[in-house]
Amino acid sequence: MNRENLTRRNFLATVSTGAIAAVAASRVPSYANVSKKASKPAILGGQALRAKPFPGWPVWDKSAEESVLAILRSGNWYRGQGNTVTEFEAAYAKLLGAKRCVCTVNGTNALLTALHVLDIGVGDEVIVSPYTFIATYNVVINSCALPVFADTDPETFQINPDKIEERITEKTRAILPVHIYGLPANMDKILAIAKKHNLVVIEDACQAWLAEWRGKKVGTLGDLGCFSFQNSKHLPIGEGGAVVGNDEELMDRVMSYHNCGRRFGTMNKPGSNPVVGNNRRMTEYQAAIGLSQIKRIESDTQRRNENAQYLTSRIKDIPGIVPHKLYEGVTRAAYHLYPFRYKKEQFNNVPKEKFMAALQAEGIPCSGGYGPQYRDGLMEDFLTSKNFTRSFPKARLDQYRKELNYPANDQLCQEAVCFTQNLLLGPKQDMDDIADAIQKLYENRDKLA
Repeated sequence: MNRENLTRRNFLATVSTGAIAAVAASRVPSYANVSKKASKPAILGGQALRAKPFPGWPVWDKSAEESVLAILRSGNWYRGQGNTVTEFEAAYAKLLGAKRCVCTVNGTNALLTALHVLDIGVGDEVIVSPYTFIATYNVVINSCALPVFADTDPETFQINPDKIEERITEKTRAILPVHIYGLPANMDKILAIAKKHNLVVIEDACQAWLAEWRGKKVGTLGDLGCFSFQNSKHLPIGEGGAVVGNDEELMDRVMSYHNCGRRFGTMNKPGSNPVVGNNRRMTEYQAAIGLSQIKRIESDTQRRNENAQYLTSRIKDIPGIVPHKLYEGVTRAAYHLYPFRYKKEQFNNVPKEKFMAALQAEGIPCSGGYGPQYRDGLMEDFLTSKNFTRSFPKARLDQYRKELNYPANDQLCQEAVCFTQNLLLGPKQDMDDIADAIQKLYENRDKLA
């Protein structure tokens, strides 16, 4: 498997089921006291620093089995015949401090629904981050709108707000910030830009449950916010998603659209299906699982934040290791992944792939984060499609091709290394193991080259 391009879903499965390296050797002391004669790296035949597996994910609550089985046995699996989805929506909205929540089949469809009800479509342009899961691109493309990228801020892994305005054109309709890895984007600047240019804001918070910007949950700051409950997520249902918002009329449209265009709430058009809709409904038994999983998300989030802060304190002074930064306005992160940048120049030019392989051999699972997906052929496929050649002038598509240049994001993709969220759910000693393994590799960098 190519570690550089490993998706977060496949990586989590690898972490949960893969064998962790062999018997642990004696501990490597903290950075200030590490001997230059640190033990031989496991990748070169030495003993692995860690043999114990990290916490698995997802975690099932056996007490939830009765409620799930009751729904299955009742035959009322569809939300129109039960109230479990409605109950979960109310609980999730309350958790976020949002007025309303509508659940969907997954996070991708939550984003598609949000784009549709905000009338983003043919010929429109949407500002997005280039450092994100491919779904963020796909939903814009599938709406026959143009995903226009603003370069990344490598220190925070987020869209660089200072690069947004230069990408705005007369066709720009929305900004779609991604709180990637559960680390909030700079919402002060993004919301100010949106207001200045009369743009809507759809927050891709699919990895950012309970993350906060100035005390408010991300996903509740823009016009609409979207979440995912896929199996690797902090509130795992297998598949599932949600759209949240505070505008009652807008959320009525979300409810109607995701339920085949059926009449709901404030709608005053005639007929039982007054608007064109889709079927993106969550099932009753999915919602029952969600109600069980929601019980642990607060305590898990607290533990991830505590462990992330401690891990940063342990690795920040290792040469060549640059932990992510949080913006001043971040009052809480979610840590779907814990990211840092690896500067190979400080590791005797050991390639990132070799560094990650050596770290994995020490019993510390890791991945290389996202790649520059705008260079993998996807862009040209949609730019030459019938939908796009009919929807955009040739001159605009030609100009778009020339704009596919994001040096900061390219650099970030080359340097990023990540740990998945389940690694942050163990005791403090687990963070020491991660830090000690990195330090061990630094002390042996000349042998790894």
